[in-house]
Amino acid sequence: MRYLVTARIRPGRRAALKRAVDEGSLGRGSVAGDEYLHDMAQARELADGRVKWVETCFCATPLDEERPYWEAYFDLLSIKDAHARSTCRHENGTEYWACCDCDCTVRLEARLKTEGAALDLSKPERAAD
Repeated sequence: MRYLVTARIRPGRRAALKRAVDEGSLGRGSVAGDEYLHDMAQARELADGRVKWVETCFCATPLDEERPYWEAYFDLLSIKDAHARSTCRHENGTEYWACCDCDCTVRLEARLKTEGAALDLSKPERAAD
């Protein structure tokens, strides 16, 4: 299933997140593998400092396995279904693990690119961050 995640970088954690992305260690140890790095490469930062990205997750509870990795750097504000579960082949039982080869993420990320700007972790922290 695809989720639209909205979060805010925790105060004082922007540099650590940048380091984890640069070193490729973000999400190390997770079954999601390098999905975290892909997510940050596609993430958008809004003018108010919120960050949005599309997340693929197969957990019964959205982002159950990924949550500790994200919460090291972000305050998660919302996790919403990115599209109707009834049309998701994995969720409706038509084809399990269909999300692995589905183009939904590409389409959702293209739509997300119309919001904010690419996440630039080299920017200094905002006063509210």
